[in-house]
Amino acid sequence: MTRTAENLNFATHDGVQLFYRRWPATTPARRGAILLFHRGHEHGGRMAHLVDELDLPDYDFYAWDARGHGLSPGVRGDSPSLGHSVRDIQSFVEHLCNTFGLQESDIAVVAQSVGAVLASAWAHDYAPGIRCQILASPAFKVKLYVPFARPGLRLLRALRGNFFVNSYVKSKYLTHDPERQKSFDADPLISRAISVNILLGLYEAAERVVSDAAAITIPTQLLISGDDWVVHHWPQHAFFARLGTTEKERHVLPGFYHDTLGEKYRADAVGKARDFILRQFAAPPNRPSLRDEHKHGHTFEEAKELSVPFPPLSAKGLYWGTYKFLLKLAGHLSDGVRLGHATGFDSGSTLDYIYRNTPSGKGFLGRAIDRAYLNAIGWRGIRQRKFHLEEILKKVMNGLEQEKRPVRILDIAAGHGRYVLDALQYGMRPDAILLRDFSELNVEKGRALIAERGLQNIAHFEKGDAFDCKNLAAITPKATVGIVSGLYELFPDNDMLAASLAGLHGAIEKNGYLIYTGQPWHPQLEMIARALTSHRDGVPWVMRRRTQAEMDQLVREAGFEKITQRIDEWGIFSVSLARRTGK
Repeated sequence: MTRTAENLNFATHDGVQLFYRRWPATTPARRGAILLFHRGHEHGGRMAHLVDELDLPDYDFYAWDARGHGLSPGVRGDSPSLGHSVRDIQSFVEHLCNTFGLQESDIAVVAQSVGAVLASAWAHDYAPGIRCQILASPAFKVKLYVPFARPGLRLLRALRGNFFVNSYVKSKYLTHDPERQKSFDADPLISRAISVNILLGLYEAAERVVSDAAAITIPTQLLISGDDWVVHHWPQHAFFARLGTTEKERHVLPGFYHDTLGEKYRADAVGKARDFILRQFAAPPNRPSLRDEHKHGHTFEEAKELSVPFPPLSAKGLYWGTYKFLLKLAGHLSDGVRLGHATGFDSGSTLDYIYRNTPSGKGFLGRAIDRAYLNAIGWRGIRQRKFHLEEILKKVMNGLEQEKRPVRILDIAAGHGRYVLDALQYGMRPDAILLRDFSELNVEKGRALIAERGLQNIAHFEKGDAFDCKNLAAITPKATVGIVSGLYELFPDNDMLAASLAGLHGAIEKNGYLIYTGQPWHPQLEMIARALTSHRDGVPWVMRRRTQAEMDQLVREAGFEKITQRIDEWGIFSVSLARRTGK
């Protein structure tokens, strides 16, 4: 090693101090930064050899020890969840940008195995503007070798809670390099344990990312070890085929074991990674335009397919017909299901019911059905979205107060306004709150909620069209915090969103903030389209997903600069914060 590492720490999103190494550039003018993400069981020091081998002296290098690994705290091989660790990456990148003056476009990622799954999940869920990523043997599907291992692990977890299993992998199956084998066997920081929660979470996240890789528009190089004993090849090839970037390349390395960038003859793989990084930094950052994804693209085709009904007597037609019939029966017992049928499962009234999360129905059976309904993964994601929205809103209000700026909140499609008003329970009172909604019922319910909270002196609820650009832009006084939550997900047309966002740009003062939500993925899209009805005249609720990259691009083109983001454990609902620029 010719470059010396600095040992540092950063506070991640929950306050835990994670360890990382930094190798500053050795030339006066830094061109960028390379982030190294290690394999499972290992730590950042195991990738330190790449700092010299990549031979990029005008780049900073950073290598973290993931939570529960190496010199970072936490139970070995564990984390509160896999999504927690993905969010750790977002916290890490925000820390590096704030501390060392980096921009996301200055960053390239080099990640191996489990680290590559975390990095690709981050790329999918957070749509960072990094320059490129190199993924080496991503562990999209680990070879467990035991028949029915995953169902068995799920069953055991249900019976005994989280527990740990030890890796079967020996160093001789990771690399042909005898020195790497010896250092692996002697390294006291390597832990062979992994929690079942993380192992199963790894599978679930990988399946989601591979199936929806079209959402990833980051230039990507994929390095595949030809003789990998640890992970399967076919998900890596499927991921590559579906990637949403035209700037992608795949290299299969014959004879390589799983430790792709630590193999005996790794110079070939390292050289390919170096060449890819230099080519990406030789040109300005390039991303495809997603402005017309409502007219073509994978989410357009997905929604188009879901909008076509099955023949009633086909197998799928009979299945979904039976499902809808049983849902109608459930509506006679469950108050939540009945409300969905009456007002639409995407209505403000249904949303308010989901937020309250109190089972209600006829007798014990009705309440049991209602509890199962409220526990659906989509509704759990909605409640987590509310938590994230309140968290970001409180953060913004505190920041405005410290800057001695007025706190004027505008929500252009507030439903009943519960999430905004609930955020005020923590002591801070804004100077003004303007809630708007197109539904007369929502306006009535929202005004009643304002009166119930005794906020008539600062809060006002009025009817308004969230897609009327001129009407929004004419709102006075200008807001310092604009909110649009749960609205854009219901409308597939990007032209409508562009008009609404332009109106919001006019309604929010310069350097004010926009909080916006998104739905980049959903595991129940087909059930929703086939069985649930919308508030719009009871038609089937067919959703076109917007990837996070698409949503962020629309916001950026409207004159806002994204600052940070939250997303739930399942990658369904995101909440983002952006600042209004002068453009």
